[in-house]
Amino acid sequence: MFTGLVEALGRVERADEEGSGRRFRLAWPGLSDRLTLGESIAVNGCCLTVVSTEGATFDVQAGPETLLRTNLGSKRAGDVVNLERSLRVGDRLGGHFVQGHVDTTATLIERRPDGEWDFLAFALDPAWTPLMVPKGSIAVDGVSLTLVDVAPDRFSVMLIPHTLASTTLGTLRPGDRVNIETDMLARHVQKLMEARG
Repeated sequence: MFTGLVEALGRVERADEEGSGRRFRLAWPGLSDRLTLGESIAVNGCCLTVVSTEGATFDVQAGPETLLRTNLGSKRAGDVVNLERSLRVGDRLGGHFVQGHVDTTATLIERRPDGEWDFLAFALDPAWTPLMVPKGSIAVDGVSLTLVDVAPDRFSVMLIPHTLASTTLGTLRPGDRVNIETDMLARHVQKLMEARG
């Protein structure tokens, strides 16, 4: 479980093919507490397991389903990713509950400055927008954000200066693909409603 509050901008050191999956070596600049084997880390919002660690670098593995459903399959050495350690009992919950289970990806279709903020609009498969509501929560590349507007095949968000400076969202360009995790409460409500017919 995560909060969607990015702790660091990590760097992909290596991306090696492993059968139908991939193994990533990531660098976490300024890491103060050593990572442990088996620990969960959100990488661009995708929950992955630490399988090797040495100082401020660590390895994670991504299977074929993860590579298919997320933007991690396109990451190469030198790319920057959002990193967050899992939530501990008693931690402050400043964002919203994020599982690290990416639902789909979306594509940035519009970006414009609005004072010190930036407006971003994304297009995605219309199957996912029923789980989104204006002023509701969404995780975009692992960043907890508040939805501004929701249309049948798109949604928009506003980014404050801190988010622009501290996450990969600050460097997104139209055409870039991001990981999307809808609000888990909305998914459960939808499932219950479907069961009732």
